[in-house]
Amino acid sequence: MAERLQKLLAGGGYGSRREIERQIEAGRIRVNGTVASLGDRAAADDRIERDGQRLNVASRAGAPTRVLLYKKHVDQVVTRSDPDGRPTVFRGLPKLSGGRWLAVGRLDVNTSGLLLMTTDGELKRRLEHPSFEIVRRYAVRVHGTVDNAMLDRLLAGVELEDGVARFEQIRVADDAGRSNHWFDVDVCQGKNRVVRRLFESQGVTVSRLIRTGFGPVALPGGIKAGRYQELTAKQIRALAAAVDLSR
Repeated sequence: MAERLQKLLAGGGYGSRREIERQIEAGRIRVNGTVASLGDRAAADDRIERDGQRLNVASRAGAPTRVLLYKKHVDQVVTRSDPDGRPTVFRGLPKLSGGRWLAVGRLDVNTSGLLLMTTDGELKRRLEHPSFEIVRRYAVRVHGTVDNAMLDRLLAGVELEDGVARFEQIRVADDAGRSNHWFDVDVCQGKNRVVRRLFESQGVTVSRLIRTGFGPVALPGGIKAGRYQELTAKQIRALAAAVDLSR
């Protein structure tokens, strides 16, 4: 069955829809010998080439979805290569016979913790899409004085430069001192650096940030930074169900 070319290739793990759309616009993809255009449709058994190399879409159409739970280390970057030579989260991942690992969202260089990697472009797209409101959970260490009025504002919503943002929940995890507090926070919005910016909007600073959960997936104890665990079929089904996808 024919479907939009970018959806077909993203579902096969050949990149995100946006990446593939850029490749189509650049004339890098051909379908049955013809340079593809945005809006073209194709089937898995069509001859699809990228940069002259045939993509084996048919053999991957029925391949099971794979998802890794990766524990990112501070100073690692979520890119395939870095001009400054910093370590990337893609190094050391298990080899794939076709396609590539896709990071679900990003964590900035100073944030550690849970990062999901998948072979399924459609699952990645849905997990990132704001309409599904997937909860991200973080442990946050805040430097500065935090009072109840501030927490109420952060729950009600704060105007940032790219729109209103807020936390879904805030739980005090450690009230050991006035100048450094640990909080557990939930946020549904995938805005860039939203946890840091929300606290900074109140005149305090995030000194440490760890993602501890993404949707139904929680960061397990015992996993070392820079290592990964592969999700079970049951865990993948739960993750897919959160975004109305059958896997």
